[in-house]
Amino acid sequence: MFKKLDKLILKAFVWPFIATFFITLFVFVMQILWKYIDDLVGKGLDFITLTEFMIYASATLVTLAMPISILLSSIMTFGKLGEDFELVAIKSSGISLLRFMRPLLFITIILSGIAFLFANYIAPVANLKFATIYHDIYEKSPAFDLKPGIFYDGFKGFSIKVDSKNKDTLGGVLIYEQGNNLQDNTIISESGKMTMSNDKKYLEFRLENGKRYEETGGYNSTKNTFTQLGFREYTKLFDLSQLNLQKSSDSLFMNNIKMKNMRQINVDLAKLKTEPDSLYKRDKKQMAVYIKYSNYKDSLATKKQTQVALTHVPAKKVTSFDALIPDSLKDVVYSQTLSDVGNARNLLEMSSNDYKTQQNDYTQHQIEWHKKLSLSIACLVLFFIGAPLGSIIRKGGMGTPLVMALIFFMIFYLLAIFGEKFTKDHVAAPIVGMWLPVIVLSPVGFFLTYKAMHDSQLFNKEYYYRVFKNWRLAGRSVVGIFMNRQDASIKS
Repeated sequence: MFKKLDKLILKAFVWPFIATFFITLFVFVMQILWKYIDDLVGKGLDFITLTEFMIYASATLVTLAMPISILLSSIMTFGKLGEDFELVAIKSSGISLLRFMRPLLFITIILSGIAFLFANYIAPVANLKFATIYHDIYEKSPAFDLKPGIFYDGFKGFSIKVDSKNKDTLGGVLIYEQGNNLQDNTIISESGKMTMSNDKKYLEFRLENGKRYEETGGYNSTKNTFTQLGFREYTKLFDLSQLNLQKSSDSLFMNNIKMKNMRQINVDLAKLKTEPDSLYKRDKKQMAVYIKYSNYKDSLATKKQTQVALTHVPAKKVTSFDALIPDSLKDVVYSQTLSDVGNARNLLEMSSNDYKTQQNDYTQHQIEWHKKLSLSIACLVLFFIGAPLGSIIRKGGMGTPLVMALIFFMIFYLLAIFGEKFTKDHVAAPIVGMWLPVIVLSPVGFFLTYKAMHDSQLFNKEYYYRVFKNWRLAGRSVVGIFMNRQDASIKS
């Protein structure tokens, strides 16, 4: 009986989970797509490149889509069983809710492990591939689309404008050729024609009846020349390889923290722990140049020698430090002092920035380390919210379960954002900030599980109506008793 019961609950859970997982992942990918849409449009990207971009983007979002999929599918599963009175029949046969949840608990534990493995091993690689391909797309020049009256600057170092265009025939061609940072050479032509070279590597502009203006020299040069050349026919070549997608090496982004697993993060954390000591030694050595008295240590022998020396020096009353400096050296001492103070202040400011950078790097590494674990544990926490919640509301489908799932996921997501923000601002420790959603929602899950085990009417509006009605009747009776006592006291 129990084996059939386990199969029943697993069949009811699997398909909603698969559907909600891919729907959630699709929504997140669309969000990423809209975020980068401006960098994708007009680049002439091929289908394979776009497919790779979408696959790597979706792979980075699996760990975020997993918790909400478990939450929504568990609410839908138990809500549907409760709506069909199957939960009532199972409980009436003496099977507890926890026993009924056991097969899904095992599945959730497996999914949590998969989420951790994905976050620790697959997501870093996906982040690396996504960052690389996005960098290549971002650096790619727009596809060649020459429009009349609009400058086209897809070719590096050139800007092209035409007055008219009829297929490959051009009219009123203007080409700015930037050879260096000082001058812009210009080509003006009445007409021209675009053709492709035989090897398909160059775009040829065959211009007719025009002029070429060249300027040579520099800012400091005394011989600047300006040359004007007229031509009847002139051919200008543009390298089409600039319009192709250039593949960058993955090593370009390998040092980013999001591209590392927990073992690599632990190695970085061990290095970052020793960095403050090296910074302190460096700053102490550099500061000794400006604070010279720090090089000399006091000792009892030095003090005694000083006292003995002072006994042989006639006492002289000194009113200020200026009195100890000869007039001829005051300007030198003051300027040297101001210089040392300014240099020491600059050194302290740079040291402060170095310490802040090191502290932020250490905190960011801890954030990524804890995030890989917290998102996988969140799957279990949201399951213990979704399963009892579905058995309480007893509604299936995408209506009420979807609303309840979105509410709790928004709470979870906002807590995750706030916790990460508090950690980055050093308001909370990483173990508190990154685990804030788990810490806050775990008691909610235990509370809902307890209520579901005792057939709570937590979301039954008729229950609250009866409670409100009883309170109103009780209030009326209290008021009636008080009025009767008032009347009795007045009569007496």
